[in-house]
Amino acid sequence: MQASRYVPVDPEHAFDVLLVAPLPTIFDRRYGAMPPVREVRGQDGAWGTVGQTRTVATTDGGTLLETLTVVDRPRRFGYVLTDVHGPMRPLVRTVDGVWSVTPEGAGSRVTWAWTLHPTVAPARLLMPLLARMWRGYAHRALERVEQILVA
Repeated sequence: MQASRYVPVDPEHAFDVLLVAPLPTIFDRRYGAMPPVREVRGQDGAWGTVGQTRTVATTDGGTLLETLTVVDRPRRFGYVLTDVHGPMRPLVRTVDGVWSVTPEGAGSRVTWAWTLHPTVAPARLLMPLLARMWRGYAHRALERVEQILVA
């Protein structure tokens, strides 16, 4: 699954701001079963070192352990979400996520992508529904990203 948005800022600026942007600011609105991020815990220093971890807590009581897996400035950074607790636990074992920034015209195209790994085969049947909700969630998050980047 992926979603993208054009933003009128250069790629280096977009990457640098996006990498350290507070998750509760980007993910502040629910879409379907996809909850807002309430807080981030256990982050040691500024986000940006491969191998760094933090716990993402959502407003529905869920938590996910996020581990930064790649930082390729100014093109992309990736992470994996593991140790899923809360409502998503029966469906999702892990999530691979990537934020990428590519030059486009006088600005940048910011893309967010998720690859879901279901817990068990029957959970795969619900992935299309989860994907539909994720697209709405991503659209709202990318609106916030643009607001942050052009501020």
